[in-house]
Amino acid sequence: MVELNIMESMLGDGKDNALLRVTLGRAFIKHGKFTEAIEHLAMATELEPDYLAAWKLYAHALSKSDKVNEAKVAYEQAIVLAGRKGDAQSKKEMKIILNELQL
Repeated sequence: MVELNIMESMLGDGKDNALLRVTLGRAFIKHGKFTEAIEHLAMATELEPDYLAAWKLYAHALSKSDKVNEAKVAYEQAIVLAGRKGDAQSKKEMKIILNELQL
């Protein structure tokens, strides 16, 4: 949890950016704190709308929080973004996850 405190301190010092938010989100996911992860990852997608990793992690955190409809929307956005970026592997993986959420 030390890394979380350091990163949150950086955020408090005005060093807000998408990478820091994604890193915080990933750390909160690692500790099973999905609500906190969602907050940071949502902000990361706002700060940098083309940040594919942010969208993927955001969708994952939403699904882990049983926010299935929101997760579907986030995965759909990530799939579109992966297509625009030419990331066929990510697109394929997220389509599989999205299909599983729709069952």
